[in-house]
Amino acid sequence: MLAVFDKSVAKSPEALQSPHSDSSVCALKDGFLAQHFSSVHPGSVTINLGSAGFIAYSMDKQNPLLSRLFAVVDDIFCLFQGHIENVAHLKQQYGLNKTANEVIIVIEAYRTLRDRGPYPADQVVRGLHGKFAFILFDSSSKTAFLAADADASVPFFWGADSEGHLVLSDDAEVVKRGCGKSFAPFPKGCFFTTSGGLRSFEHPLNEVKPVPRVDSSGEVCGATFKVDEESRKGGTGMPRVGSAANWSQHY
Repeated sequence: MLAVFDKSVAKSPEALQSPHSDSSVCALKDGFLAQHFSSVHPGSVTINLGSAGFIAYSMDKQNPLLSRLFAVVDDIFCLFQGHIENVAHLKQQYGLNKTANEVIIVIEAYRTLRDRGPYPADQVVRGLHGKFAFILFDSSSKTAFLAADADASVPFFWGADSEGHLVLSDDAEVVKRGCGKSFAPFPKGCFFTTSGGLRSFEHPLNEVKPVPRVDSSGEVCGATFKVDEESRKGGTGMPRVGSAANWSQHY
């Protein structure tokens, strides 16, 4: 799976942007990274999100234990990879029918956050038990929402291209192609939103701090992110919002 979001949709953390990223390119220019993804993953599908960017997916070289799924519901696009263990409980919680799979559950969890509240986003992601990484885009509000499980069970990488656009994929080589040295594994046990940036769902009251990455030649190249056990956030609760409001603007 692959997503590239314009910086107006998902602003990449400054620390992720390597000062030595000469080999990075603009991933969105002339469909550069989408074409590269298609060339290395036969039969892939690319969805153009207009000025927001694009998402792409392929069933090529799929791990049968960590399925890739894609769905669109009411202008919400979601790429999911992995397996959720408590599917039956989540279907009941979100009022879904028996045929709903993991990607539909993630979309419905997001819609619950957006429309009904007052659930904190960290609580919703923490309620997904299993091995997973997902990328969600709400085209109605130009909102991105992504997360990886607490054990980093699914390969998931991110980086910043030459223009500061956010690049996300389960294929490290694809991220390197678009971001040069400015790439890293997506932080385990964390989620990222358009308005709130990067946060830990395991430790929602703690700050997530960048730790510089150094490559084999000794150059700083982006950063990994870890929970700072010494720091504490202010209130992280999400206020209740009306059904017409967008949760991401209040979080």
